Amino acid sequence: MDTFSLLARYDRRLPRYTSYPTAANFDTRVNARTYRRWLGAIPEGSAASLYLHVPFCASLCWFCGCNTSVVHSVGALERYAAAMVAEIERVAAAIGHRLPVRHVHWGGGTPTALPAPLMQAIDAALRRHFMIDGATEIAIELDPRTLPATAEADLRALGIGRASLGVQDFSPLVQEAIGRHQSVAETRDAATVARVAGARSINLDLVYGLPQQTVASLEATIASVLEIEPDRIALYGYAHVPWMQKRQAVLAGFDLPDAAARLCQQTRAAAMLVEAGYRRIGLDHFAKPDDPMAQARGTPRLRRNFQGYTLDDAAVLIGFGASAISALPQGYAQNVTRTIEYLDAIETATLATARGIARTAQDDLRSRIIERLMCDLTVDVASIADAAGMDGATLDDAWPQLEPLETDGLIRRNGAVVTITEAGWPFLRCVAACFDQYLDPQASRHAAAI
Repeated sequence: MDTFSLLARYDRRLPRYTSYPTAANFDTRVNARTYRRWLGAIPEGSAASLYLHVPFCASLCWFCGCNTSVVHSVGALERYAAAMVAEIERVAAAIGHRLPVRHVHWGGGTPTALPAPLMQAIDAALRRHFMIDGATEIAIELDPRTLPATAEADLRALGIGRASLGVQDFSPLVQEAIGRHQSVAETRDAATVARVAGARSINLDLVYGLPQQTVASLEATIASVLEIEPDRIALYGYAHVPWMQKRQAVLAGFDLPDAAARLCQQTRAAAMLVEAGYRRIGLDHFAKPDDPMAQARGTPRLRRNFQGYTLDDAAVLIGFGASAISALPQGYAQNVTRTIEYLDAIETATLATARGIARTAQDDLRSRIIERLMCDLTVDVASIADAAGMDGATLDDAWPQLEPLETDGLIRRNGAVVTITEAGWPFLRCVAACFDQYLDPQASRHAAAI
């Protein structure tokens, strides 16, 4: 089947499968009481990872789908930081013992929108209530356009070991369209600052499918990115969901690349990165051969969570801040999304949990299958079901959905082993969706699969 026919058949709106069940399936049956009970059940010694959401930026990028807003008031930033400290203390009290921490991730938004003393106060609260040491990887998302002059000292004080820098596309036309003006020099300087501050790994984020974007603009961007020599590169498809993020309505005046153009951009960008020596990781990551993520490719060490591909194997992920999601063995719990509601919840001496989902044994089984597909591009369904002590017949709904994918050459099947072909790589989310028992075929809230 030709490419255009494949796109017509398979380019639909699907989850990114950074969790299963996905956030689209969360509801209010999981609340603060549920989350407190789950926290109290975490065994002593369980390894944890911590996520800190700072929902502020100096300005809004029109393409962005993150939960963020523009706040310049120091008082408002102080109030938010105080709420995060209070939430850390409250969560720690609910757990009842200090957990060893594998990873800490500062995300947003732009975490450095908080003045350094406020970030250090949050960091100090984490260190009081959790066991963070030299083996803990501490990562941060940075906006190269707004790094403070004190950034090197600030990042070193937090013990940052990995930094992720947004790029998207260096084309002036694309940057004008998306409201994000960022030079190659700014990006290179930010990477240098992070490295000097102690970051052993630098990740650059690229986006395809943006307004005014072409294969040529992506080629030029990647050429500039390669000169910065990042350890990892993420290549994401632009998620156009204006019904969820009103700011994206600004882009309505542009003709966005269609599915065929997006696929051309994706495949050309990926080819350039592989030609430059990067190894392809799952759907949308690339890493230098000596990077731990590249070395973990094809092994159970490679995982997928809300930050994308990761080597984080902690059984517990605890999120702090507005909209942050926690993943515990019992299920997922998400804080209220709006910042003012988060502040009100924390300031009334409670947790800010708004929704979530309790996972069943069937959810756990399908989660493992989807994760291995997304990470390895192959999965032995029977082996995973056997290891879970479950009857593989509970997955019988998936096989009929996989048949057309096999006929079209996007997957190969050998018994219960499903393997993505080279032609099927861009359609990986379509394969994973066959194992999603919650997915509504008519759902429109997700981003395009390609």
